[in-house]
Amino acid sequence: MPSGRRRSEDRGLGEAVFIAHSSVQESVFRRRNGSSMEPIRVTDHPTANDQLLYFTSTSLLPDGRIVVISDDTGDPNLVLIDPRTGERRLLTDNRDGMLHSYVYFSGHLYRGFGKASVSLHPASGNIYYIQGREIRVVDANGGVRVLAEYPDGQVTAFTHVSSDGSRLCVPTTDARALDGYTGQYNIDERVQAENLSSYLRVYDTATGAELLAECIPRAWITHVQFDPRDSGTILYNHEWPSDCGIRRMWLYRNGTITQLRKEGDGRSREDWACHEMWERDGSAIIYHGSYANGPAYIGRIDPITQAMREIALPAHWKQYGHFTVGKPGVMVSDGYYIQHGDEAASGCGEWISLLNVDWNAGSIEWTPLCRSGSSWDSQDSHPHPILSADDSAAYFTSDVSGRRAVYRVPTRQ
Repeated sequence: MPSGRRRSEDRGLGEAVFIAHSSVQESVFRRRNGSSMEPIRVTDHPTANDQLLYFTSTSLLPDGRIVVISDDTGDPNLVLIDPRTGERRLLTDNRDGMLHSYVYFSGHLYRGFGKASVSLHPASGNIYYIQGREIRVVDANGGVRVLAEYPDGQVTAFTHVSSDGSRLCVPTTDARALDGYTGQYNIDERVQAENLSSYLRVYDTATGAELLAECIPRAWITHVQFDPRDSGTILYNHEWPSDCGIRRMWLYRNGTITQLRKEGDGRSREDWACHEMWERDGSAIIYHGSYANGPAYIGRIDPITQAMREIALPAHWKQYGHFTVGKPGVMVSDGYYIQHGDEAASGCGEWISLLNVDWNAGSIEWTPLCRSGSSWDSQDSHPHPILSADDSAAYFTSDVSGRRAVYRVPTRQ
């Protein structure tokens, strides 16, 4: 076992104390006692599959209504649901299937609804998405407007709208990167060998004008997020890189590009890092991953000073999942946490858990809320939990009933 690590001890539902990765010092995990709660099914269409938007965008409007991707018409579309009344309003009229894009490799090239493309701006109720090559916006009443078109010869991925609603970032990549992809070649390897590029494209949400088309050479960008405090700063990634420990996370700030995670102090290019996202107040960037031949971890980077803090998880917590932010220091996860008897379960997370993190002390309090019951059989059935604006409830997707639906579980007894 590499120096600086010792095997963790699992002490049941009490306190687990272990020495984490050498860059972390001593970490303490506390798992709050208490029985799990029954989640409430929020969407209940008898034949449709409903799912939350990708978790870097909320799906929740301030009045409690929820925006979901649903196939109740036979094609993926956006639907607005009022959980109080059960009313469903179809917001889009896609009849062309699914767009070919990152994650959704089997979709149609330049035709169909971009399931990975949806971003909601809660304050305005505007929802941004891609249909074919058109970048569109629809409001909560179903009014649709074409904002712009992204260039031919490009493929897209997850988008993001700025906190003030004035900017939309659409990452695109030279289409050759995904040309014919069925899992039979390494996309990053092709991007490097053929010198392909990605672009950070920023559009004015009022006029549709393209304000930025920053070329990032030899990169495959799939995740973008504006700094909540500054629409001139964009967090972005390199997807599936061979040296993920150092090449995953990047920051664009008004023309300057910064690599966020570097080797040293126990970090290696052989590590895995992923799912970077801003704290709600922009004070830090949260991410997670695993050390090469070591435990999983969660991490935090100060975007100004570049100071990093990583907290390793117990060595046997290997079940894959995601971490989504609430107020600073609070997160929700659909992975990693296990209870006695879970060790033989699948490689994906069983539990929806609330985390309270003290980054200075290197401690995490885990509160298991409920099992998701999801099969994780596709991107669409990943739970991808999000927290309500006041952190009082977690929402997630599950196909536990045989069809995908959205569930809610309170985070407080």
